[in-house]
Amino acid sequence: MLEELEQYAKEYKIPIMQKDGIDFLTAFIEEHNIKNVLEIGTAIGYSAIKMALVSKDVKVTTIERDETRYNEALKNVSKFALDNQINLIFGDALDINITGEYDLIFIDAAKAQSIKFFNKYTPLLRSKGYVITDNLSFHGLVNSDQEMSRNLRQLVRKISEYIDFLKNNNDYKTTFYDIGDGISVSEKVD
Repeated sequence: MLEELEQYAKEYKIPIMQKDGIDFLTAFIEEHNIKNVLEIGTAIGYSAIKMALVSKDVKVTTIERDETRYNEALKNVSKFALDNQINLIFGDALDINITGEYDLIFIDAAKAQSIKFFNKYTPLLRSKGYVITDNLSFHGLVNSDQEMSRNLRQLVRKISEYIDFLKNNNDYKTTFYDIGDGISVSEKVD
């Protein structure tokens, strides 16, 4: 069934994590005994499903602002019978307020908003919790001299600003991985 989701994403040009990126994420969840995940950017539910499949103890709260993708994610979560492990929230992550405490926050949404997502949701992170962010190389365009449109250049600049933000954030120890489309793991320092 996961292959069907991967095929659907490819066919409809829905961005999902690259295989080595999702493998890294699920292995991280297992290795660090992560139980409660907040995901910002559900898309069709692929990564939420993969995270929930790590263990029956893993609970994922995931936020999606695109109604079509949100509805597709609802269907996919039901197909995998993971309704009791995955809580889907429809709305813009910058506009809604949620409560709870999370072991891991996974940021995989509007790249230009990563700093805002980080600042808004890290207060919900438990002591020694983690923030994982995907797409930090943005298809190889970050740190590239490749010619690009003005909008794309602005987006790449925002991603670079987020990388600098992580490097200079003394409340977190961040490690960058050249896996998938570029991943960072930021551990909360107490």
